[in-house]
Amino acid sequence: MTYAKTVSSQKSTWGSEMLNVTNLNSGYGEIGVLNDVTFDVKDEVFAVLGSNGAGKTTLLKTLALLLPTSQGRITLKDADITQMPAHLASAHGLAYVPQEGNLFPALSVMENLRIGGRTGSRPMDEKLDDVFTLFPRLKDRTHQQAGSLSGGEGQMLAVGRAMMQEPKLLLLDEPSAGLSPLFVDILFESIKEAREKRGMTIVLAEQNAVKAIEIADRILVLSLGEIHLLKERKNLEMKDITAAYHI
Repeated sequence: MTYAKTVSSQKSTWGSEMLNVTNLNSGYGEIGVLNDVTFDVKDEVFAVLGSNGAGKTTLLKTLALLLPTSQGRITLKDADITQMPAHLASAHGLAYVPQEGNLFPALSVMENLRIGGRTGSRPMDEKLDDVFTLFPRLKDRTHQQAGSLSGGEGQMLAVGRAMMQEPKLLLLDEPSAGLSPLFVDILFESIKEAREKRGMTIVLAEQNAVKAIEIADRILVLSLGEIHLLKERKNLEMKDITAAYHI
């Protein structure tokens, strides 16, 4: 696919480059999923869309260093992290929130947050205040077991714990999955605020295209493991998205 080879030459109108992905191939053992994927991420909210099986989760797992690359390169702020062990990711400013298994269910809300806050330079209390400002519900549940939270509250805690790491780049995989419309609205507003007021660069893989487009600066659409399109939000038409979902 020639499109993937030309994406990196596009110039954004904001921010400096945070992440660069070049000719990336990845998958699960002998099963290839991503094919020659190339793009960069600026200081922005960058949405990754696509139908089930398009490769969204595979892409985020690869960026989080949980899946090996069979080809290509991943650069974070000029540092080549392609072959870096996953346990070193947080020290280089990378935080990942998977769709499932993103909490310590037997621990309290506060204990989960403090585990996330072990990295970074700011005082723990300052980081906790930031999280509680974004997610006031968590402040009222600090002693509650994480496993007893509602789905929406649990996702807020997962995102809050990742933010406690003070990441340069936050990877969110399907954060709205299984949530009620109310919690989806709260969560996406908090993600938008984290970008605008905390300066985090966010890569957001989402099935809910409408909500993702509301807060994204640019949108990448995957189809069958390849890039179907990459556009700034202001230039995107829903027919572009619809076409990709029906390939």
